[in-house]
Amino acid sequence: MSASKFQQQSMLTLRGSLLSLAILTFVSLTYLSLNSLHSSISFSAQSSPTASSASGKQIIQLVQRETVASAGQEESGNAEVGRSDGDDEITDLYHYPEVFKLNYAAMEENFKVYIYPDGDPKTFYQTPRKLTGKYASEGYFFQNIRESKFRTEDPDQAHLFFIPISCHKMRGKGTSYENMTIIVQNYLDGLIAKYPYWNRTLGADHFFVTCHDVGVRATEGVPFLVKNAIRAVCSPSYDVGFIPHKDIALPQVLQPFALPAGGNDAENRTTLGFWAGHRNSRIRVILARVWENDTELDISNNRISRATGHLVYQKRFYKTKFCICPGGSQVNSARITDSIHYGCVPVILSNYYDLPFNDIIDWSKFAIVLKEKDVYQLKQILKDIPDEKFLELNKNVAKVQKHFQWNSPPIKYDAFHMVMYDLWLRRHVIRY
Repeated sequence: MSASKFQQQSMLTLRGSLLSLAILTFVSLTYLSLNSLHSSISFSAQSSPTASSASGKQIIQLVQRETVASAGQEESGNAEVGRSDGDDEITDLYHYPEVFKLNYAAMEENFKVYIYPDGDPKTFYQTPRKLTGKYASEGYFFQNIRESKFRTEDPDQAHLFFIPISCHKMRGKGTSYENMTIIVQNYLDGLIAKYPYWNRTLGADHFFVTCHDVGVRATEGVPFLVKNAIRAVCSPSYDVGFIPHKDIALPQVLQPFALPAGGNDAENRTTLGFWAGHRNSRIRVILARVWENDTELDISNNRISRATGHLVYQKRFYKTKFCICPGGSQVNSARITDSIHYGCVPVILSNYYDLPFNDIIDWSKFAIVLKEKDVYQLKQILKDIPDEKFLELNKNVAKVQKHFQWNSPPIKYDAFHMVMYDLWLRRHVIRY
């Protein structure tokens, strides 16, 4: 072959390679750009729960599929990654049931988290404030991560790094928001100065957990922490900077539950809809004003007084088909997990709520997700749901209860493991 022909072919090959690289780069940048948008996604009672950013959910689901393909190569290569347990029920409640099962097995086999040891547990670090009340999710995570096999003492083995600072403990000691921010900033500065791990990725492989909204407010004063690290929060609202493909929605669970779990009991549910609570948000004010005197919807303008009887509030969940879950001072509400526990189909009324585990489970299979503007047609929307659809929703609520329950020590598929699975998916999403 002549030298000139060889050079021409080489140039064509080089041009083809550069063109392929340019196309790949363009597609990748487009993906990342789309997922950086903070957009408000519309809801509907008949559609999938679009309370989550569609593009954010797509990239996480793409990661789920790719992780299955690469788990054996990038991690330990253990042949047990694809092993299935006969007792596990993985149904079409999941977006990709078989992918979830394989990925979950890979997580259990390989995932490692390093917990920074710095900070006095008697002040604001390392240990939970308590495991009860509306913010029990934060406490359980702090405890569960230490009880689990995911913890490693070797930072070189870690996929992710946990920043163990608790704003909930600060609140318990009466710390102001301003001082909370200073404490968080100083603690993080100390970790960055002492260890090399943050600077390797600018914090993209670090995460922190906060359930109380004070934690969200306090950490917002540390912009590079919020921008770079993974936030696991109970108030995942798009209108305050929550990033769906990076951050994680914690389920807010009021534990311990006062009564046993319900579900698979549709014949006992004679009340169409139920809500009782304080009017501490615009949507709650409208809900009470429009439906308080309705004969088919059981809507109370205040919490049910204990003087009316023992556990009257909780017992209402057992008798109701659809439990209304409007946001309060934040988009989240422990009422959602109360509804799930007691077997009542939750009705989410929110414009900006990224529902917990929304990239894993299909909320439309066990809940009704509405926009806030739908509150005016609420009764008709619920009455239009066919009986067979309600029966399906009622059965499926019982199937997902295990995902919204915290345990100590943690058990397979519970809330802790689902949060860890969400973290596992995000270990490769963003690297600087």
